[in-house]
Amino acid sequence: MTATASQQDFAAALRVPTRRAPTGLKAAGRADAERRFAVHRNNFVVTLIDALAEAFPVTQALVGVEFFRAMARECVLTPPPRTPVLTDYAIDFPRFVAGFLPAAEIPYLADVATIEALRIHAYHAADATPIPEAAYRELFAAPERLASARVMLHPACRWLASRHAAYSIWRAHQGLHDLSDADLAGIDVEQAEDVLVARPSFEVVVTDLPPGAIAFLDALRNGEPLGAAFDRVNTTCVHVDASALFAVLIRHGLEAGPAIELEH
Repeated sequence: MTATASQQDFAAALRVPTRRAPTGLKAAGRADAERRFAVHRNNFVVTLIDALAEAFPVTQALVGVEFFRAMARECVLTPPPRTPVLTDYAIDFPRFVAGFLPAAEIPYLADVATIEALRIHAYHAADATPIPEAAYRELFAAPERLASARVMLHPACRWLASRHAAYSIWRAHQGLHDLSDADLAGIDVEQAEDVLVARPSFEVVVTDLPPGAIAFLDALRNGEPLGAAFDRVNTTCVHVDASALFAVLIRHGLEAGPAIELEH
């Protein structure tokens, strides 16, 4: 057996509890190899479950520890980590939650998990210096240049269009010693909410977004100038407040780089 095949056999045995320990292990005998490998398999699974529980405390609070750990165990045993960085592994967890049938009765669970995953991304994203307000003032003083201005968004910022009140549910759990004490009684969970996660400096910020902000940020992320971004918003959304969209950029430091780039 080649080294690659041996490694693949070892990894597969870790994820399948009914599979026998791989051959070639140093042990007193087959029974000893099975016993020792079972301990290693259990440590492998429990470590990843613990990592997911730590990364998704609100998601766990919504379903309870027992349900969450069972769900996380299924996630661990289905697709193995493709990276040695556990934070990267955790960011993919919401996709599993969305397809986990026993969680289907909680339709907002995957979106809440996504907020927690985006916070992980924001915390570990590259640093960048937000554009100072003076750059905006110069741009507003020459409105003829505004439409052609292009911006570079901060690498830490991400957003989510949720069909549920994912932001309100997540926020209701903040600042509590015991997350199970969160009160969701006043939240209309069927109310769609758009969510922003950003880290303009050193602290991750989570907030809701005004109407049209998702389409606006999508356009900017795709490299469209401000004028085209506003046109896109106006064709896809109603009751859009342009000043509110600019306020999102400025207040949360979403634009980064040495300056705002103008088309020539």
